[in-house]
Amino acid sequence: MFTIEHDFDATVVTLVDEPSSHRQEDVTITAFEDCVTIEQLDPRTDRIDKITLSLSQLADLTAALNLPEGVYRRTTDKT
Repeated sequence: MFTIEHDFDATVVTLVDEPSSHRQEDVTITAFEDCVTIEQLDPRTDRIDKITLSLSQLADLTAALNLPEGVYRRTTDKT
């Protein structure tokens, strides 16, 4: 399950892990104009872990999800 909210300066997507024996904490993804942040509560420390991706890193991740194992460099079409 997930939710989508549009704030003034960002779009926030929250991923909720469905109930199971190994349920993970919710993940919050916030898309800003220049970066994307991913946050998740660490229940061992009771702190939020946060990762910030540039838009270029996000594009690399998106491409990587559909590729086989290997090393790649994304090219941009400048036509």
